Amino acid sequence: MKLLAFTSESLTFEDGEVLCHIGEPADCAFVIMSGEVSIMVETNEVEEVGFVLGSNELIGEMAVISNAPRSATVRAKGEAVVMRISDEAFLKLLRENSEIALYVMRTLSQRLAATSERFQKAQAKLARYESGQITT
Repeated sequence: MKLLAFTSESLTFEDGEVLCHIGEPADCAFVIMSGEVSIMVETNEVEEVGFVLGSNELIGEMAVISNAPRSATVRAKGEAVVMRISDEAFLKLLRENSEIALYVMRTLSQRLAATSERFQKAQAKLARYESGQITT
């Protein structure tokens, strides 16, 4: 926790402000201290809300851990206060604190399970559409 206190910064975002853009390099993770953020997905060149996260949620960790560009754009939904943790500090925290590493692994696993469930439902709906069981 001392590491976080010295290596993070508190930021406030107003409604609609972007915390990070899809495709950007992952230079930090965020913890939502108050408020909510929308995780935006792009479908057919239209940005839509994929899901909403609130207080005490961790975001951006996947890109930091995988050293990959951001997979989504994150926007404040109303006023949101977040703690910005640099990528170096975040990775050091994971290496040095097994409880936090386990929490992050559980969070990622839960998100993967939820995403898999949404994907399976979308596949089933598409199959019904293609078979003519449902129409637009």
